[in-house]
Amino acid sequence: MIYKLCAMKKRLKKSMLILVLLFVSITGLIASDGTEIDSGATAWMLTSTALVLLMIPGLAMFYGGLVRSKNVLGTVMHSFVAMGIITVLWIIVGYSMCFGQNTLGGWFGWNRDYFFLKGIDTNILEAKVPEYVFSMFQLKFAIITPALIAGAFAERVSFKAYCFFIALWSLLVYNPLCHWVWASDGFLFNIGAKGAIDFAGGTVVHISAGVSGLVAALFLGSRRGYPYQVIRPNNLVITMLGAGLLWVGWFGFNAGSSVSSGLSTAQALTATQVAAAAGALTWILIESFHQGKATALGFASGILAGLVAVTPAAGVVQPYGALILGILASTVCYMAIQAKNKLGYDDSLDAFGIHGVGGITGALFLAFFIRPSWMAEAAAANGGSWSVWNQLGVQAIAVGIAIAFSAAMTFIIIFFLNKFIKFKSTEDDEMAGLDRSYHGERGYGMLNPS
Repeated sequence: MIYKLCAMKKRLKKSMLILVLLFVSITGLIASDGTEIDSGATAWMLTSTALVLLMIPGLAMFYGGLVRSKNVLGTVMHSFVAMGIITVLWIIVGYSMCFGQNTLGGWFGWNRDYFFLKGIDTNILEAKVPEYVFSMFQLKFAIITPALIAGAFAERVSFKAYCFFIALWSLLVYNPLCHWVWASDGFLFNIGAKGAIDFAGGTVVHISAGVSGLVAALFLGSRRGYPYQVIRPNNLVITMLGAGLLWVGWFGFNAGSSVSSGLSTAQALTATQVAAAAGALTWILIESFHQGKATALGFASGILAGLVAVTPAAGVVQPYGALILGILASTVCYMAIQAKNKLGYDDSLDAFGIHGVGGITGALFLAFFIRPSWMAEAAAANGGSWSVWNQLGVQAIAVGIAIAFSAAMTFIIIFFLNKFIKFKSTEDDEMAGLDRSYHGERGYGMLNPS
């Protein structure tokens, strides 16, 4: 009898333990300070962080396939080295510069408790997500933005100069702009009824990278032989696979920016898929009429154009708005690249033509497709007064500031950096290729680089 009672008590304890574990898994975890952690939101943010990091090798493949075989490894390294440099800077001062409070009118971010992330060890955000997770998610944005710029001056930049450039650019361009747009006390975050809309980085990421890339390309001049020598991609299959990885990673990029796992996440994810598909189909339709053929590179370019345009808008537009933005961005970006070919400047991989132009298009035209619920919230926040045209004005101010600031600071950085480290490759290094000149390797083994 006593044995049976002991056995029943053990079974009861096991059952209670299982119930407790189930309860915690369903309702969330409890932090050491008593704050509840939303396990669902945290799990999605961890997934989103990994998805955005996946975009870095995706970008490396996309860019790497578009250059000549003698430059493929050097171009891939432009993306990968950013993961190392920007991560170290982010841990030391980057996160503090972007999201630190106690600033002067929303212009500068700083919080000494964020130095080396030492002050966020047990912090839980209002979204019930550990601040470590949010910090690592935002880090991936900080990594990919300067890596995007590399496409503008691919095949002709010194690797050493590039490393110094992205470090300085991250500190002096990305971090301040990120604070202005995304920090709760940033001046663009608080302009107008509900601030400048940049849900996932149209202004902070794509406009800044695209405009900076254009400035860098103009400063450095063209590649040897451009535009008279035909410069062909070395492997469009790799480029297409890279575009596919970017598309997949973009779900974390946009839907993860909701910092939740709920309705807004689903809305952003849907808008992302719709805009990418619309952009891709629009591009090959335009190519078919204009050139008589629908190319794989055109499809990949259309994917990116649609994704870039919907990035600032993903959280505020309905699917039909995402569809129109994808169509519009693909059309405008196609025209921008045609104009580049006529003007003759060498934006090697169309960083400005896709990211700059697409980002500007999305940031401005999203004002015409904002969902009614967001409009109602904006009107309530502004005493009942809000209009599409007011928001368009706010968007135009943010876009103008991003363009002017990115262009001016990029020129200053390159101008002074070029006095200490020759930014552009020498003619001999360019002829030999980035792979052999800067890395002593070849991307394709024993194949003769061309």
